Amino acid sequence: MNSGPRSPLWPGRRRQRLREQRSMAKVAFIGLGVMGYPMAGFLKTKGGHDVTVYNRTAAKADKWAAQYGGTVATTPAEAAQGCDFVFCCVGNDDDLRSVTIGPDGAFHGLKPGAIFIDNTTASAEVARELHTAAAARDCGFLDAPVSGGQAGAENGVLTVMVGGDEDVFAKARPVIECYARMIGLMGPSGAGQLAKMVNQICIAGLVQGLSEAIHFAKSADLDVAKVIEVISKGAAQSWQMENRWETMRDGEFEHGFAVDWMRKDLGIVLKTANETGARLPVTALVDQFYAEVQAMGGRRWDTSSLIARLENADKS
Repeated sequence: MNSGPRSPLWPGRRRQRLREQRSMAKVAFIGLGVMGYPMAGFLKTKGGHDVTVYNRTAAKADKWAAQYGGTVATTPAEAAQGCDFVFCCVGNDDDLRSVTIGPDGAFHGLKPGAIFIDNTTASAEVARELHTAAAARDCGFLDAPVSGGQAGAENGVLTVMVGGDEDVFAKARPVIECYARMIGLMGPSGAGQLAKMVNQICIAGLVQGLSEAIHFAKSADLDVAKVIEVISKGAAQSWQMENRWETMRDGEFEHGFAVDWMRKDLGIVLKTANETGARLPVTALVDQFYAEVQAMGGRRWDTSSLIARLENADKS
């Protein structure tokens, strides 16, 4: 017997409608570095969006367009024109201001009602500044830094910490989901960046602890693989341990987030801590350890290279 038309809330129909809504969005992505390049790719391939890209080095944008079939813009303002959502992932506060409110910045091309999603790890101060500037143009702004590293970006499984208005977040979330597996609204503008600072504080102390543990095990003539196999099933387990112990043991540091970028992030953390009165003695110490790694020539090594300064001391 025919039971009549399906309810509009029928899950299959609802999922299809959501996919169709997402596919109609006009999207721009500014900044095609190791993170932005694959993130923009997922907006095109997984989300089905009409994507325009801008990158300071035009050849990178041309390469992306050839790979994914999107459009290349010559300025951030041009990229943003007519877009529903504009994403950004650049280096620091100054870079962010340049591509948003600078002479050819994206904010000059935003249409009323557009939403700007910033995936850069930057200060809470600049997030609030740009939130105000976007609101003056009748646009939304979300600070949405990500965690998960290059591998997370390439596999579309990033964690996104968001600051901004709830209604703007609700509109942008289905699009952000194209490259994320976890998205959370942390609070008002700036809260996403503050949450990312918490993330970096945790990572800094954890990597130093893991570095010391592996260094100790090697110094004590233990079989590092056997030790990790056992302790990784207990309270010491972490993502860093599961994914980096072997390369740390072998002195391979070409696997992700660079020391230079970690020092930039920790600089923001320590400045903010000074402003808020938070005491971060371990974070400050690890920041100096990373400075030593830079002095060793490890500016582009990944963050697990903290172990190198311990082993380098043994050789000196």
